[in-house]
Amino acid sequence: MSIERVKMKYEEELLQLPNVTGIGIGEKAGKKVIKILVTHKLPESALRPRDIIPKMLDGYKTDVYEIGVVRMQTLNNQ
Repeated sequence: MSIERVKMKYEEELLQLPNVTGIGIGEKAGKKVIKILVTHKLPESALRPRDIIPKMLDGYKTDVYEIGVVRMQTLNNQ
C-alpha cells in the first residue's frame, strides 16, 4: 500500500489523539515517513497506552514533530 493511502487510512484516528494537530508525509534519513504534528511532545510514560503514537503504520515509520501552540492573530483597526 502506498504511503499516501496509509496516511489516509489512519489520519482520522490519529487526529483524535491528545496534542495531534496534523498528519503529513515527509522524509527522514532518505526514506518516506508519516509526519505526526503535535503541539507538545510528551514521553510515552506520560501518556495512556491508547494515546501513544505507533512507531510504524503498515510498514511506514512515523515521525512525531512538535510545532507548539499556533495562535491566530487578529488586526484591530483603531
